[in-house]
Amino acid sequence: MTTPSSAPATINMPRSLFLLSIFYGGMVCIAGVLGNKQVAIGPLAVEAGIFAFLLLVAVSSAVAELHGRSVANRLVQFGFIPLVTSIVLLLVVLAVPPSESMEPERLAAFDLMMRATPRIWGAGILAYGISQTLNVTIFDWLKRGEGKLLWLRAAIASVLSQIVDTLIFISVAFYGVFPIGELVVGQMLAKVVLSIVLVPPLIYAFVGLGRWLDRVR
Repeated sequence: MTTPSSAPATINMPRSLFLLSIFYGGMVCIAGVLGNKQVAIGPLAVEAGIFAFLLLVAVSSAVAELHGRSVANRLVQFGFIPLVTSIVLLLVVLAVPPSESMEPERLAAFDLMMRATPRIWGAGILAYGISQTLNVTIFDWLKRGEGKLLWLRAAIASVLSQIVDTLIFISVAFYGVFPIGELVVGQMLAKVVLSIVLVPPLIYAFVGLGRWLDRVR
């Protein structure tokens, strides 16, 4: 008489989804750190976190292309876990007394870079969730046949989501603190240009990588 196998069931998760999800989680955490630096791109000035955020846009769109909108939306939702966890860990580290052997200049630099108000953290979380979900929704809605006009869908979804991201973050974080009109226009222009130039080729790269990974055995 045979008995049912006691071996644990395995989860059949596509390699592309597994690796892109890991990459996505890392970009969620590093985006806020990179955002502490303003970079000049020709006449445009933008926080460096935009590069990690555009990678998030490209990865979520690639996952939507490869595995569908619902999977991509879950990826965005799971992204809240490393995002919130990294903020909590940062608060813990800031609250723990520094070592007496730590150089004052290094400590001052760390505090200057890593301290932010709850309003700014809340703005970042809100902007992330809404803009990334909007990006996946628009990208999927524009789909007309597998792979058709991928570059156009990528550009439109990225541009619109970046406009919303800028409006939400700057308004929630800084409205009433100082005039935000010029900041909104400058950041929006920079993000739109970068979205058009960078996101379509990035999505092609991630989709191509994902399809290759899923073919490899």
